[in-house]
Order: sequence, then C-alpha cells, then structure tokens
Amino acid sequence: MSAPKTPAAPPCTLFLFGASGDLVKRLLMPALYNLSRDGLLDRNLRIVGVDHNESTAQAFAERLHDFLAERDAGGEGAPSSLDKKLWASLAKRLDYQTGDFLSADTYQAVGERIAQTEHGNAIFYLATSPRFFPEVAKRLGESGLLDESAGGFRRIVVEKPFGTDLASAQALNACLLSVMSERQIYRIDHYLGKETVQNILVSRFSNGLFESFWNNHYIDHVQITAAETVGVETRGAFYDNTGALRDMVPNHLFQLLAMVAMEPPAAFGADAVRGEKAKVIGAIRPWSSKLALKNSVRGQYAAGKQGRKALGGYREEDNVEPASQTETYVALKVMIDNWRWAGVPFYLRTGKRMSVRDTEIAICFKPAPYAQFRDSALARPKPNYLKIQIQPNEGMWFDLQAKRPGPELITQNVELGFAYKDFFQMTPATGYETLIYDCLTGDQTLFQRADNIENGWRAVQPFLDAWAQGGEVHEYPAGEDGPAAGDELLTRDKRQWHDLG
Repeated sequence: MSAPKTPAAPPCTLFLFGASGDLVKRLLMPALYNLSRDGLLDRNLRIVGVDHNESTAQAFAERLHDFLAERDAGGEGAPSSLDKKLWASLAKRLDYQTGDFLSADTYQAVGERIAQTEHGNAIFYLATSPRFFPEVAKRLGESGLLDESAGGFRRIVVEKPFGTDLASAQALNACLLSVMSERQIYRIDHYLGKETVQNILVSRFSNGLFESFWNNHYIDHVQITAAETVGVETRGAFYDNTGALRDMVPNHLFQLLAMVAMEPPAAFGADAVRGEKAKVIGAIRPWSSKLALKNSVRGQYAAGKQGRKALGGYREEDNVEPASQTETYVALKVMIDNWRWAGVPFYLRTGKRMSVRDTEIAICFKPAPYAQFRDSALARPKPNYLKIQIQPNEGMWFDLQAKRPGPELITQNVELGFAYKDFFQMTPATGYETLIYDCLTGDQTLFQRADNIENGWRAVQPFLDAWAQGGEVHEYPAGEDGPAAGDELLTRDKRQWHDLG
C-alpha cells in the first residue's frame, strides 16, 4: 500500500526580507524549488523579495536562476538538473519590492501586496542581518501587518543567531512577543529539517528496543559532534565576532541533545514536543566559572594540510583580526540533572578545518558487567556504540563484538544498521524544505519556542562568562580533529572520542 500523498500547503505570500543575501539564493530558493518539484506549493503562492537594493522581479528571478543553474554540478540540496519548465512556473510567482527595512513606506507597500490577495495569508521571513530582526518585527507590528483579526494567518520566521547571550536572547524574545503571539513566531534551526534528526524521535519512541535502555542504567555517556572541513570562507567578519560556541552550541548541538535526551511527549504535537525539549535543556547543570573552564576547551585552527592541499590558519582569513582569540573549535562537557540522565556526561564538540565533514551522535553503552572470558582478548570487552549520522552519510549503526571465524577466540567489531540511501529514494534537499512547508501549514513542532531558546543560552552563559575572564585558546593544525586538550577532556574521565567518519 503506497503512502498517502502529502497535500500542498495553503496559498500564501512569502516575503523574503534580505532577498539579496546568500541565505535566499543558497538555501531558501533551492528549497522552494524542491517543494515545487514535489507538488507541495499551492499554485497561488507568491514569493516577494524585499531588500534595499534596486531591482526588478525579472532581475531577481534571473539572479536566482543563474545560481541554481550553477549548482547543477553538486552542492548541498542542489537539483540534479534544473528543470526549465518547473523553473519557468516557479519564476512566475517571484516578485521584488525595493525598500529600506527602517522605512514606513516599505511596510505600506508590503501591506498593499497582501491586500491584493484573496486569502490574506502572509509569512515574513527574516533572512537579514540579525541586527534587523527586532527592527523589522516592530515595524511589521506597528503597520498592522501581524494582525490576524480580519482573517488569514500572519507568521514571522527568524533565523539564527537568536541573540548572542542570554540577555540579548531575552530582549529579542520580548520584542517579538510585544507585537505578536508565540504561535506566530517560527524560530528556525535548519538542523531540525534533516531527515535523520527527525528520525531520532521516531526511532526512540516507536521501537520498544531503544526506549527500554535509553537511560543512565545502560548508557555510559553521549557524544555529539559537528565537524566541518571548511574554514570560515567569506564569513570572517561575522565569525570573528561570534565564534564556534555561539554559532553552533545553543542552537544546533543543543537541539540534537534535546532530541536524544527529552522525555516521551504526551502526544506528538508542537506544544508537547517543544515542552519536553525545553525541560531537558533547562535541566543542564549550570557550572561555576571554575568548573566551566575545567569542562570546556577552545581551539583555533592554524596552518595545516588537507591531504596534499596546504591550508592557511584562521588568523590569515579575510576580515579576521591578526591577533584574534576567537575559537573555531569548542568541546564541552555538560550534565543533565534529572532522573533519566543523572551521572551521564554529554560531550559536545564542533570545529572548522577538521579532518572530515561529519555530524553525528554517538551513544556509548556501559560494558558488559561480568568478564566471562578472563584468559582471552575479551577480558575487557569494548563498549557498544549506537551511531546516528546526520551528515553526510545519513543513517544509524550499532556496533558490537563478534567472534572472528577460526580456532582462536578472537573478536572483531562489526556494525549493524542502515543508510538512508539504501532504503529510501533520497531527493536533493537543503534541510529547509520540511521547515518551510511546516511554516506554510502552521506546524511549529520543529521550531524553537522562547523558553527553549533562553534555556539554551542559560546553559552556555557560564562558559561565556568564564572565557571572558581568562582561559587558553589552543591551536590545532588545519586538517586535524582539534587540539590535544579536546581529547584530554574525555581521557581524564577514562573515555575517548568516537572515531569520525
């Protein structure tokens, strides 16, 4: 029996504020193309780019077309070949509004476009610099564009970074909630649009095998890694004021942690799921300054090699301060203070210019309690790992020890599991497709709520405060997996990082 066809989203006018930026052309437009390919966009959907740069609907469409066409050769989420007929249909829906984000005239023009539609539905996607998030939101509210009393929905999508610390995140939340309700706000994290991330919930809560040992009785520790081979590329100015911790931990890595550690929700709905995620992030133990320094490692890549290719150091990148102390690698140890996870450390690491591109969760189980094979190589059996790989090779694998054929008792590690590509037809995707569709249909399950955001910043604030007072930034050669101090964070606990790849 074939799966029921997913219905198309309702009609809407999607306003892309910051339409001239990289996010729109690299991720949002490819995602909209893919949604159109799959028949998930209503024929009355209109996409309006809004930016201060002078342009026309035709020029806007041509720029996006040229970028999509260039991506045919590869790139994350790129279509395998650009369908001319499909693109022509999508291009007819594109329009452009020149306007200053701080000008009332811009919002009057936006309102006039909405008034011309029969449905009155509108989504305002803030693909702008973060400094414009509160400014655009306030002006949308002041212009009455977030008012749903006349019928039709009004929603706003906010990209990361959602603040730079706890105080700024709280201020941004307060600003948004002063002009709209929580149900209108979609704080987006594209990691949650990835199939393997969503599959964590399905695997945990629909298979009795997993949930029965998903606790501190059987799990020794959990590792969450987001390793990148690229450097800061063209983002030097942004990254040098942000760093790896702010860029990755309170959003991407904590969302993966929440998926792994949350309690089963009472129902699979937005409020129930987001409520459990907020609880588990809120249960992360707040370290003192001394313990925050002890349980964190900062690193910065220096010159090195990727294969035979020579790579420069972070301080040699464009728009980076020559004496910058900004971290490009961070490793943390966090504890969750609740009954399920008491005593189980969660080790998080992320870095640029590492040896491989790999985002994964490695769950390490406690070793067998009794060494039956005292006089053999099995005297100290290795722990079992469940590896959930988010990218690039999406799938799940469980490793265990098996006897190698032969007269001697020699063991070998073997893996059981599946790769998505072996079981399902995987079409090109950016990770934004599901999230844009959910926003169009009004499903907030995969979007962050205000308390989730603030709990995440509350958990990382001790590290930010401790680093502001001191602590070392360790160098590591580009092309390697971070500084030695990152390994020592685990070896002092008699553990080690799971091999990447």
